[in-house]
Amino acid sequence: MCINAFVIATLISIVAINQLHAEEANEKAAELNHLIGEKSPYLILHARNPVDWYPWGKQAFQKAKKENKPILLSIGYSTCHWCHVMERESFQNKEIAEFLNKHFVAIKLDREERPDVDKIYMAAYQAMYQGGGGWPLNMFLTPDLKPFAGGTYFPPNDRQGRPGFKRVLATLAQAWNEQGDEVLKSANDIHRGMSESLIKSSVAAGEITGNDLAEAMKFLLQGADGKHGGWGMGTKFPQVCHLRFLLRHWYRTGNKEAFKHARLTADKMMQGGINDHLAGGFHRYTVDDRWLVPHFEKMLYDQAQLLDFYLDLWLITGDLSYRAVAMDISDYVLREMQHKDGGFYSAQDAQSEGKEGKYHCWTLAELKALLSEDELKVATRWYGITEKGNFLDHSDPEPLLNLNVLHIAEPEWKTTAQEQKSLDSANAKMCNARFDRIPAATDDKVLADWNGMMIAALARAGIVLEEKKYHTAAIKAHGLVKAKLWDGRLLYHRWRDGERDQSQQAASYLQMIAASLTLYQTTLDAGYLDFAILLAEGARKLFYDAKNGGFYVGTDRPDLVLRLKDDFDGATPTASSQAAYQFLRLAVITGREDFRKIGEKTLHGASASIKASPFSFTEMMSVAEMELGEQPKLVIAGKETSSDFIKARFQTYRPHLLLTGNEGKVDAFTLTLKPKDAKTTAYYCAGKTCQAPVTEVQALGKMLGKKTP
Repeated sequence: MCINAFVIATLISIVAINQLHAEEANEKAAELNHLIGEKSPYLILHARNPVDWYPWGKQAFQKAKKENKPILLSIGYSTCHWCHVMERESFQNKEIAEFLNKHFVAIKLDREERPDVDKIYMAAYQAMYQGGGGWPLNMFLTPDLKPFAGGTYFPPNDRQGRPGFKRVLATLAQAWNEQGDEVLKSANDIHRGMSESLIKSSVAAGEITGNDLAEAMKFLLQGADGKHGGWGMGTKFPQVCHLRFLLRHWYRTGNKEAFKHARLTADKMMQGGINDHLAGGFHRYTVDDRWLVPHFEKMLYDQAQLLDFYLDLWLITGDLSYRAVAMDISDYVLREMQHKDGGFYSAQDAQSEGKEGKYHCWTLAELKALLSEDELKVATRWYGITEKGNFLDHSDPEPLLNLNVLHIAEPEWKTTAQEQKSLDSANAKMCNARFDRIPAATDDKVLADWNGMMIAALARAGIVLEEKKYHTAAIKAHGLVKAKLWDGRLLYHRWRDGERDQSQQAASYLQMIAASLTLYQTTLDAGYLDFAILLAEGARKLFYDAKNGGFYVGTDRPDLVLRLKDDFDGATPTASSQAAYQFLRLAVITGREDFRKIGEKTLHGASASIKASPFSFTEMMSVAEMELGEQPKLVIAGKETSSDFIKARFQTYRPHLLLTGNEGKVDAFTLTLKPKDAKTTAYYCAGKTCQAPVTEVQALGKMLGKKTP
C-alpha cells in the first residue's frame, strides 16, 4: 500500500481537475457548442465536439419544437468506458456531427447530475427492448420529450451485429420526415404504456415475514458463485446491497451459508484486481467472474459501501485483513477524493492519456527496470505478473500490450520476514513510480447523496478503527454539504466550482439523513438529529407517495414526462429502501408516529415485489430484517465519558442498535432517563422496557455481547 503519499496524490488529483478547468476556460482552442458553460466534467468533455450539444433544458426543448426536429438524448457519466469510446468514434466524427446537427437537436446529460431524468429514459429503453440497458444511453425523443427509439453504445458503422450510428441516425431521420405521424403515435403509445404500468404496479401492501426472507435468501444463494464469490459467471459488480442482506440475515437467523458467501466474496474481491493493491480503493466492476480484470474507474459510492461492508466483517471476525482493507479505502478517499474544504469527489476515470488501465497496470519490463532482483522475484510471484500480461483493451484500436493487473495470485503464500520486507519495498517503489505517471482524471463534482454515504461510512470507521482523522473528515464533509447545498429549506443535489445545481433528488435527502444520524450517534450532538428531522420532513413533502407508499426519484417538474420510483436496489440502494430504513430509525429515536407509518408503509409496499423478484430488493430486505428484530436503542445519559460508551457500542456488530442521548428531540420516554449516581449511564431499551442501567464501559461491552459465525 502507498505510504505517506498524501501530498503527491493530492497534487495528482488537482492536476486532473485543473485539466478539466483549463479545457473549460480555453474557449479559443476550438469551436464550442452549448455545453461550455456547464459545471459537469462529463458535459465539459463534450464541449468541443463538432456535435452541437445542448444541456438538458428549455433552450434545447424550444429549439426542437420550433424546428420540429426529434431529439437525441445521450446520457452518460465521466468515468463511463463506452461513453468515452462512442465520444471518440462518433461524436468527434465531423460527418456524423454534420448529419446529427442538421436532422436532430442533440442533448447531453450527466446521469449523476439528473438521476431522475436518467431513470425515465432507462425505464423506457427497458420497456421498449425487454430489459437490458447501460451507458451511454442514446434515446430518441419527440419535441415533447416522449421516447420512440433508443440504444446504448453504437459503433460509427455496422460492426459485429451492432447497427452503426450513421445508419441509425439516417433511418430515424427518414422515419421522422416521411412517417412523422406514425412516429408520434408510437411515442404516445410507449408513454401511455409506461403510465399504465405505473398504475398496475401500485399493489396492496403486505407484511414481510421471516419465511419470506428465508425463501429470498435461498433464492439468492442458489444464484451465487460458490467458487469466486458474488453472483453471475461473467461481468461482476460488488453488489453491496446483496452482501449487506447476507450479513443482516445471518445476524438474525444464524444462517451460516449466508455468512459464508459474504466472506467468500469479501476475500475474493480484496485479492482480485478489482482492489487497487497499491493506492487502496475498489474499481467499479470486473469484466470476468474472478474479480481479476476491472474497468478501472473508481466511484465514491462503491468506496462508501465497501468500507461499511469490510468494517462489518472486521467486527464480526476480528480478521486483521478486513481491517486493513477498510483503512486502505479510507486513506485512499481522504488522500485522493477529498475536496480541500471538505466533501468528496464523485469518481476517478479509468483512462489516462486516452488509454484504459495505463495508470494502474504494469509490464514485466517496467518492473525489471524499477525493482531490485529480490523485490522483482517476490512481487512477480505475489501479484501474478507475467511477460504476456493479463489485460488487453479490445475496444482500443491501438491497445497497450503486455499489461498486468495486480492481484494476489497466491493468497495462501506465507512470506518470510525477508520476503515481506522485499515486497514492502517493491510496493513503495511501485507507488512512487505510479504517482509519477499522468493520472486518470477526477470528476470533482460533489454530490449530496454519495457524500452522505461516504460521511456515514467514515464517521463509523473513525470510531471502529480508532482513527480520529476519518471521523474528522466526515464532520468536515457534512459541514460543506450543509453550507453549499442546503439553503434552509431545500437540499440541492450537486455542487462544483463554487456553484450548486437547481435540482432536488430523493437520494440526496435520504443519504444525508443517514449521514446525519450516524454523526449524531457518534457525537451525541443534537444538531445532527435536528438536521436529519428537517431533511425527513422535506423528503416527505417532496418525494413521498402518500397514496401508494414509496418515494419518487425526483420532484414533480415540468421537464419530466413521467415521475418514477426506483424499482430495484442496484449499485446503490433505491430511494424507497433508504426511506424505509431512515424513517423507521428516526421513529425509534424520536418516537414520532408519522415517521413510523411512512417507514412501514414504504417497506410493506414492497412485499409483493420482494416475493416476485428478491434479487431486485435486497436492501429493502435488510430493512425487513430490522423490522423483524427487536429494534433496540442504547441511551447514553451524561456526557463526561460518553465517548467511551459510544466506542463500546460501535466496536460491536449490532446492525440495528440505535444510540441516542437523553436530550433534544428524542422520544418522551428517553428524556426521563437520567445519569445514575452522577455518572454517565447507559440504558439498553426496547420500547419502554430497559435492562438494568450500567455506568461502566466494561459492563456495557458484556451487555452488548458478540455474535460469532
